[in-house]
Amino acid sequence: MTNVQNNLMHIQTNINEACIRANRNPDVVTIIAVTKEVSVERTQEVIKSGVIHLGENRPEGLKKKLDAIDDKINWHYIGSLQTRKVKTVINEIETLHSLDRLSLADEIEKRATHIKDCFVQVNVSEEESKHGLPIGQVESFIQELEKYSRIRVIGLMTMAPNTEDESIIRHVFRELKKLQVKIAEKQLSYAPCTELSMGMSGDYEIAIEEGATFIRIGTALVGKEREEIK
Repeated sequence: MTNVQNNLMHIQTNINEACIRANRNPDVVTIIAVTKEVSVERTQEVIKSGVIHLGENRPEGLKKKLDAIDDKINWHYIGSLQTRKVKTVINEIETLHSLDRLSLADEIEKRATHIKDCFVQVNVSEEESKHGLPIGQVESFIQELEKYSRIRVIGLMTMAPNTEDESIIRHVFRELKKLQVKIAEKQLSYAPCTELSMGMSGDYEIAIEEGATFIRIGTALVGKEREEIK
């Protein structure tokens, strides 16, 4: 059994336990393996372990993996996407986790060949170092997206602050969950907003307890290997 397989077993155990605590079904939680800093070989280990949702945050890294991997993979773009890079990325991925401005929506509308599932990125903690909309601007932003025929808002995404204070992390995730429910209740055809992308290697159990349906796991799953993308 490889290190990746061992890591995955440990993560799945933690997911199951978090779901028991929160009275949730583990089947609704999808693991996205964040392969942005690891080699094609390590990525293939991840795929062999059974994970088919992979996350990249740079066009160059995504292209390198796409060129080398033939398996049927659900590719997720989890980083901030520059408008000038949309044309090289948008039709290669299943889901974008970082929609946060209308200029990006404009470019997706222009370049996408079919409806693209997107998460609206929310900066719940309003940290200057993070991308995303302030929580108070999300509803009006989503209203603006009605005119885009190739964008479907399937949910909201956030990143918690880098802190050891669990109460702060939990508050951020809880606030995003409240907003997701509020938007979902509107029953917008272009923005069903049923999903929550939140939780990473250090806080995914808290995220699951607060309603995450997609968790983005890097180091805890794929290890600390780093690869220079040329």
